[in-house]
Amino acid sequence: MSTSAPVGATGLPRTILSYLTAHTDRDVELALSSFAPDAVVVDDGRTYRGLDEVRGFLRNGAAEFRYTSELVGAQRVDETHWVLVNHLEGDFPGGVVDLTYRFTIDGDRIAELSIAG
Repeated sequence: MSTSAPVGATGLPRTILSYLTAHTDRDVELALSSFAPDAVVVDDGRTYRGLDEVRGFLRNGAAEFRYTSELVGAQRVDETHWVLVNHLEGDFPGGVVDLTYRFTIDGDRIAELSIAG
């Protein structure tokens, strides 16, 4: 049974908030500390497995662009799954995009993150 419910940023798990803040600040090591050792990240058609590959994703993902990011939606699907929508504007191709972030939390760490436009 789904317990899907919209939430505000203050209703998000601390792990997700920490990741989002660190990623926005481009603090790779702090963002990385939010992930489980065997975490999986899927972004832009690529899959990153384990902390070394996730570190590369965090270090290089959109590094060549400047952009702003605003959380425009957040929903708890169940105890371990969360869906967020971030609105980005910047100097990347197209200039504007809404990205959906699907998080799977295991304990106090991100086990999986899938990002899609």
